[in-house]
Amino acid sequence: LNISYNALDRHVESARKNKLAYIWEGEMGEVRTYTYYQLYREVNKLAKVFKDAGLKKGDRVAVYLPVIPELPITLLACARIGAIHTVVFSGFSSEALADRVNDSAAKILVTADGSFRRGKPVAIKDNADRALKATPTVEKVIVVKRTAQPVQMQEGRDLWYDEALSKIGANAYVQPENMSAYDPLFILYTSGTTGKPKGVQHGTGGYLVWAYWTLKWAFNPTDEDIYWCVADIGW
Repeated sequence: LNISYNALDRHVESARKNKLAYIWEGEMGEVRTYTYYQLYREVNKLAKVFKDAGLKKGDRVAVYLPVIPELPITLLACARIGAIHTVVFSGFSSEALADRVNDSAAKILVTADGSFRRGKPVAIKDNADRALKATPTVEKVIVVKRTAQPVQMQEGRDLWYDEALSKIGANAYVQPENMSAYDPLFILYTSGTTGKPKGVQHGTGGYLVWAYWTLKWAFNPTDEDIYWCVADIGW
């Protein structure tokens, strides 16, 4: 059992291979599209970057990104190798990020140089750098170029996302990790309004079944439909 295989490989092995899987429209008017096969290739390349960095099944990855295509790519790459991801709202403070990184003992942080909110660039990497001063478990930081604003990159620790993937072969393939239904998939933290944030662990099998059947029962999408989701500005 593997979430990445269910979301990508089984479609790539079918007539859906070159069907659009993901259409993204950004706040600044950008549009990026991915077929199932294109998404599959990007996920495999990032999964290879993770494995080359020493990440293995059960390790944790903190994700501090705005809603850009690299976000679902990162989550699927984590699932592919059996790593557990925790998504941290990109509007949270450095202290909130540090709390969640430390509680999950994340080995890798995936973030961005910045994001756009109401047309203005917002620094994300700067917040991450402040958090990283108090997160001893983080070994590597992978940074997505989103706003092109200047950021500090620590040699030996920080990697640019696009440069890291460009060094991986276009046809890279990472065998999906065999997962039990009860193996952890991700950790979702509360907002922390009750004090210390509390992490809720979601299992691989339960989340897969819930996501599939909830969408099917509520919307019953067909291959000809487009499922539209509007992300909150905070993401």
